[in-house]
Amino acid sequence: MTTKGQAGAIFIGVLVIVGIFALVFIGIYNGLVSKDVDAQTKWANVQSSYQRRADLIPNLVATVQGAADFESGTQTQIAELRTGATALQQQVASAKTPEDLQAAQASMTGLIGKINVVVEAYPQLKATENFKDLQVQLEGTENRIQFERNNYNTAVKTYATSVRSFPTNILANMFGFNADKWKMFEATPGAETAPKVTFTN
Repeated sequence: MTTKGQAGAIFIGVLVIVGIFALVFIGIYNGLVSKDVDAQTKWANVQSSYQRRADLIPNLVATVQGAADFESGTQTQIAELRTGATALQQQVASAKTPEDLQAAQASMTGLIGKINVVVEAYPQLKATENFKDLQVQLEGTENRIQFERNNYNTAVKTYATSVRSFPTNILANMFGFNADKWKMFEATPGAETAPKVTFTN
């Protein structure tokens, strides 16, 4: 083989190696982007589930208001519940981290507890179809929140594992994929117990 032919073969070999590295590079980068977007999507689903729950609570308050007698004490309690429901919706809408949503969860639990107090004064409310329907929807929403939180945590685990694994971590550092970008939900004391939405006689 001539020197010219050898140089051409080496050049082609180098091009093939560079092409392989480029394909690997592109594959790793696109994989990181895909995992990042998946975590972002799962986070949006968690927020949506919390928002659905926050949106149901004002309906529950309105149902209580519609069935309750309006002596001054009840009016005050219902006004406080409406204020709390509005604040809760804003708290969920502005949540940026799992900790923010867990704080909203605590607020929701407290608000449902206050609704319990008003409802106990009006046992006839428990028999209405609207109230029963809201109870079922709230229970379903609790299950949906748990499902979406688990999905989100799985997506975060996949993303963080990928970002920290060799050789992906080299490329991740080059392009600013931070392993701590997405925070997992962690259980808080009592979080394993959903708020009670059924009422005793």
